[in-house]
Amino acid sequence: MTAKPLRTVSFPRKTSLAVCLAAAWATQALAQQAPPSEPEPPAATRAPSPSAKDGGQLQRVEITGTASDAEQRRTSTASKIVIGREEIERFGDSSVSEVLKRLPGVTSGGRPGRGGDVRMRGMGGGYTQILVNGERMPPGFSLSDLPPDQVERIEIMRAPTAEYGARAVAGTINIVLKEALKRRLNEVRLGLGMEEDRVSPMASWTRNDKIGEQIAYTLTATLNHSNSADDFDLRTRWTDLASGANVLDQHETGTYQSQRDGLHLNGRVQMTLGEGETLILMPFLMMSQSTSRTQHQLEQVPGAVIDQPYASYVSDGSSRFGMARTNLQWQKRLGEATRLDLRAGLGQSNYDSTGLRQEYDAARTVTRRVDDQTNSRDDNWTLNGKLAYQWGDNHSLVGGLELDSSTRTQSRSTLQDGTPILTEFGDALDASTQRMAAYVQDEWTVSKQISAYAGVRWEGIETRSDSASYQASNLSSVVTPLLHATWKPNESSHNQWRASLTRSYKSAALSDLIARPTLSQRFPNGANEIGSPDRAGNPNLRPELASGVELAYESYLTKGGMLSVNLFYRHISDLMRSVIALENVSWSDQPRWVSRPQNVGHAVTQGVELEAKFRLDEMWDDAPPVSWRANLSFFNSAVDNVPGPNNRLEGQPAGTANFGADYKLRSLPISLGASINITPGYETQLSDLQSVSMGAKVVTDAFALWTINPSAQLRLSANNMLPRNYLDTNTLVYGGQSQENQNANASKLNWGLRLELKL
Repeated sequence: MTAKPLRTVSFPRKTSLAVCLAAAWATQALAQQAPPSEPEPPAATRAPSPSAKDGGQLQRVEITGTASDAEQRRTSTASKIVIGREEIERFGDSSVSEVLKRLPGVTSGGRPGRGGDVRMRGMGGGYTQILVNGERMPPGFSLSDLPPDQVERIEIMRAPTAEYGARAVAGTINIVLKEALKRRLNEVRLGLGMEEDRVSPMASWTRNDKIGEQIAYTLTATLNHSNSADDFDLRTRWTDLASGANVLDQHETGTYQSQRDGLHLNGRVQMTLGEGETLILMPFLMMSQSTSRTQHQLEQVPGAVIDQPYASYVSDGSSRFGMARTNLQWQKRLGEATRLDLRAGLGQSNYDSTGLRQEYDAARTVTRRVDDQTNSRDDNWTLNGKLAYQWGDNHSLVGGLELDSSTRTQSRSTLQDGTPILTEFGDALDASTQRMAAYVQDEWTVSKQISAYAGVRWEGIETRSDSASYQASNLSSVVTPLLHATWKPNESSHNQWRASLTRSYKSAALSDLIARPTLSQRFPNGANEIGSPDRAGNPNLRPELASGVELAYESYLTKGGMLSVNLFYRHISDLMRSVIALENVSWSDQPRWVSRPQNVGHAVTQGVELEAKFRLDEMWDDAPPVSWRANLSFFNSAVDNVPGPNNRLEGQPAGTANFGADYKLRSLPISLGASINITPGYETQLSDLQSVSMGAKVVTDAFALWTINPSAQLRLSANNMLPRNYLDTNTLVYGGQSQENQNANASKLNWGLRLELKL
C-alpha cells in the first residue's frame, strides 16, 4: 500500500511582499483605532501622582498579582506576552506544548495532536530558551510531559534580557508553576481522554491555604496514564539519474504502541520572616514509567542492488524517569530603595531504559538481536544572587551573579547477538557542564511617554566528557549587550511602539559534543549507505552568535483586547548543522557514512508576527460578545554556505497561523469555542547533497464548558478534529542516484472530558 500525497497548504514563496502588505494592513487598522481613554488602574498597582519635585516623571509602578495579563504585557519595557490560567485551561490540553502551539509565532514538531519540541519563529534545535520558574531544566525534561494543571502562567519574551539569559536566539518561554496566593483554594480535577479505543485517565488536586498570618502555601499533585498507538509508513526509493531505472524500492509499515504513567508534584511555601523579608521553598517532583512495542514489516521489490536487511522486526522497550528538585529563595529589603534576592537550587534526575530489538527473515527466523541498556544520572545545583536598587523615581538598577553545575554519569551496554559492540568507547561516560554568568541592567523611565532598558551579560560555559578511550572539553564565553525601548505617542495613549537591539547565542547541546557514535540500524556492520548514516558528536563545536533587531507596534483596546505587529531580524554566525560525510572510523574496518554537527557558516532570518485579541462588540456596537483570537506569522531565512533555493534554517516553515473564537451563551451557563492551527508545508535544502520536505500541519480543536454551579464545571474537548496524514520526505542526491525516504505520519482525533470541582 503506498501513501497518497496530500495537497500542501503553503504561504507564498515570496514572503517579503506578503509581509509588507500584512504590516501595511495592520498598521492602517491600528491607526484607525481612536486612542481609548486611560482606565484607572487598580489600587494595588496605582502609582503616586507626580509632584513638582519629580519634574512630572512617572513614579515606579510595582506589578502585583492583581494586574491582568494585558497590563503586565503593556507595562513591560522588554516585549513580553503573558498567558494566564484562563487561556491555559481553555481547550483542556493534555500537555503544555499543546497549549503553546496556538500562541503567536510558536510551532511544535511531530505529528498533529502529539505535542513535540516547541519552537519560536519556527527555529528548532535549541534556538528557543525553555525555562521553568526562570531556570533551565535538566536533561530528560520535556514540556510534553508537564500537565497544564501545574502551571500558573506562561511568559513569552521575544527578545533576550540580561536577567533571564541570552541563550534565546528565537526567544524565551518561561513556565511559571503554581504560586502561593492569598485566597484559599481546594480544587480537584478528574479527566478522561480517549483516542479510538484507548483511554487515558488523569486526576489532579490543588490546595492553596495559609498557616497563620506568616505562611502561605500551595500544593499541586497530578496523576496521569496515557495510552497511545501510532501507525508507521515509510517508502524508500533509489533511482538512477542517468537511466531512470529503479535501483531500490522498499516499503516499511508498522505500529508503535506505548503506555505511560506519570506523577507530578509541585509545591510552594512562602514564609514572611519580618518586615520586607520573605523565604520561599519550591519543591518539584516528576516521576514516570513507560513501556512500548514496535512492530514493523519491510517489503522490497526484487532486483535491488542491496540485500533486504530484514523482513520484519519487533522492538520492546521500557524506561523509568525521575526528577526531584528543590529551590530556596530568600528576599530581603535592605532599605527603602534596595532589595536583595538570593536563590539556591539542588536537583537530581535518573533515567533508566532497556530495549530489545529482534529482526526476522521471511521464515520468521531471528537473524539479528540487539540488547541495549542505558542508566544515567544527572546531578545539578544553582546559586543565584540579585541586587536591585531604585535610583530616584526613574531608574531601576539590577545586578546579578549566577553559578550552576550539571554532572552526568552514564553507563550503556549494547550487545549484538550477545557480543558487545563499540567497546573502544567503553560502557561508562562522565560529562559535566559548569556555567558562570554576571549581568547588570537598568530600566529607565525617561518620561511619561518613553521607557528604556539597557543591559549587558557575560556568560561562560565549560563542558567536559570522559570515557574509557577519550577525553574532550569545550570552553566558550559570550558577552551580550541588550537594549530595549518603549514609546507612547501621547501620555494617555494605550498605543505604543517597541524597539530592541540584542545579541544572543546558542550553545551546543551536551549530546552534540559527546563523540560516542550510534550505529545505523539498517547497516550495523561493514559499510553503510549515505541514507542510513551513523551519528556522532563533535567536541569542537563553537557556539552560534546572533545579532538581532525587533520593532513592534501595539494597540490596547478599552475592553481588554489588543492588536499588534512585530517585525524581527537575526544574523547568525557559526551556524551548527549536522553534516553527512564518509569517514575512516575506529569502530569499523571499512569507511562509513557519519552524520556529525559542524559549524557551517552564517545565516539570516527575519519575519513579521501579527496578533489580534478582542471581543467583537469592541469593534462593532451591535455585534455579539464573541471573543476572537488570531495571529499570523511569516518567516524567511537563508544559510550562506548552502546552495538555494530553499536554503532556509532547518525546521523553519514559511509561517504559521492561528484563528479561534469563544462565546458564552446568554440563556445557558455554557461556553463554546474552537480554534484552528495551520503550519504550511515547506522544503529545506540542508546541503548540496540533502534536502527535506515537510507536509502541511492543520490542527482543529474545540471545547464546550458547562458551569454547573459556582463550584463545579464540566469541560468537553475535541483535539485534532480533522485528522490527516503528516508527510515528510528526505532526499539525497549522490553518486548518480536519487535516494528518497517518504514518511507518512497518521494522526488521530482525541476526545477529552474533565470535571473541575472547587471543594
